[in-house]
Amino acid sequence: MSEDVSVESLLEEARLAASLPPPQERLRLREAAGLTRAQVAAAVGVARGTVQNWESGASTPVPPGRLPYLRLLKGLAEIHPAPAQDPAPALITGAPPSTPEPPSAAPPAPVVPAAFTGLDTLRGPDGRAIEGDPGPCVRCGFETTYQSTDGRPLHSGAMCQPATTTPPAPAPAVTAPVPAADAAPAPVAAAPVPVSPVPARVPTRPQRRTKSAERAQADLLEAIRDAVHEEAERAGGDEEAAAAALEKRAVPDVMDLFAETRAGSRYEYTAYPTLPDILHKPTKKRPDEIWEARPRFRNPDYSMRAARADIKATALDTNAAYLSSMKCWLPIGRLEHTTGADGVNPKRAGVHLITPAPWTHPDLPDPIGDRDEPGALWVTDATLRLLLRLSGPKHGLTEAPEIHESWTSGATENFLDALRKLLAAAREEALTTQDALLETYVKSMYSKFVSTMGESDTNRKIYRPDWMHNVRAQAHANLWSKAYKAHQGGLGIVAMLGTDELHVTGDPWTVFTEGRALSQMKVKYSDAKASGEYMVGRAN
Repeated sequence: MSEDVSVESLLEEARLAASLPPPQERLRLREAAGLTRAQVAAAVGVARGTVQNWESGASTPVPPGRLPYLRLLKGLAEIHPAPAQDPAPALITGAPPSTPEPPSAAPPAPVVPAAFTGLDTLRGPDGRAIEGDPGPCVRCGFETTYQSTDGRPLHSGAMCQPATTTPPAPAPAVTAPVPAADAAPAPVAAAPVPVSPVPARVPTRPQRRTKSAERAQADLLEAIRDAVHEEAERAGGDEEAAAAALEKRAVPDVMDLFAETRAGSRYEYTAYPTLPDILHKPTKKRPDEIWEARPRFRNPDYSMRAARADIKATALDTNAAYLSSMKCWLPIGRLEHTTGADGVNPKRAGVHLITPAPWTHPDLPDPIGDRDEPGALWVTDATLRLLLRLSGPKHGLTEAPEIHESWTSGATENFLDALRKLLAAAREEALTTQDALLETYVKSMYSKFVSTMGESDTNRKIYRPDWMHNVRAQAHANLWSKAYKAHQGGLGIVAMLGTDELHVTGDPWTVFTEGRALSQMKVKYSDAKASGEYMVGRAN
């Protein structure tokens, strides 16, 4: 019985897929029914951004969401048929299309070369596109790391189409005005203006950007507010219960927002790429080989137990350190191995095996962090960029590290920027309106997004430990830059801990601006230091 049901399901899907409506009709059907993308996404089991891509032509419906989506479209087409004045193919209704009168000079249909027909994207068992060696796409000529089932470079999900030449239609006949004379001359048709043939391309990019960035962000901000309102209402006024519910749903929600902010973007990425062994945990309890440069710096010149503890120290806290560090260089394609400094390039990112130079400034934290053993170690691109800056002519604080080998790919600094800006706007709104639930929800989303994008059972939608290490290492690099700014401003560095904690002597507000904004600093309160201030003295 199960085999018969499976066969019938396959046949039904084949019949529906054969009459899949074009993207503009998918959009029309949804809007005619008054449905939101979120409602459709929930019904068919995909992200809202996926529905947007299906409606804009950026991607084609694929399993497992394809069959329920096709069934929905069929039902909507029966309820809301296409207007009679706008004849369309039968799509999914099964009715034969009406045949309009052909124009007298209809241009011939563009012919797709045989070499491009029947191409499909190579996918793994999970249905995701598999990357290969980069090369020019056989359809559009632009480089891609994805490939077709026969091994040729091909953009994933029909992101491009083969160029075709559409002959221009002749200009309409223009009748000359009839003079007042008795014998009027015959109408004369104007000669068509010659137009050079232009290769026609499917306008995937403009078509995908159906809304402005501001409108898209406003819609997503509304979705974030709706989630908070929904959990607050469900908890019946119990803020602790609502906050717990929001923290629980933070990971799936932020992944949906990530998909939404990626819709219409230039770069593709693989959620489960092939990674070198150094980025895999050898066991569940043992970390991989990447060092994130986490500092545990305590200046030996200062001590709370000094004989004269008469120097005021202030513990400062960096606002939303992980959120700010999402602005960093991330590898996009498959990581490639190089030796020496060949993999170091401003437009590439990844991880590098280096031997850092000795750090000779005891009054400043070591930018590589506190290590137990000297020698070579694997660091992120964020750490290497910091070391190269500090060894440059502007700072001259250390020697350049020795680079042994690298795993890198082409990179961009803006891959997570749309998500970062969205969450930053939601955080700013929470602070302005003093909405504690919204602030908790946003903090949970960005912190858990960063911490679970690696090897985590909490987030199964993405496996990018190389991204996780780079984002967290960027947070450490940002904190080191703040420590250096404080030092240059005449403050003493007492301690630098983790990704967001900096202890200084002197008046910190002569260097930093106090506040909760991302560019500002605030006092870090604790049980031991209720005011964020404590006394230290010079060590003997």
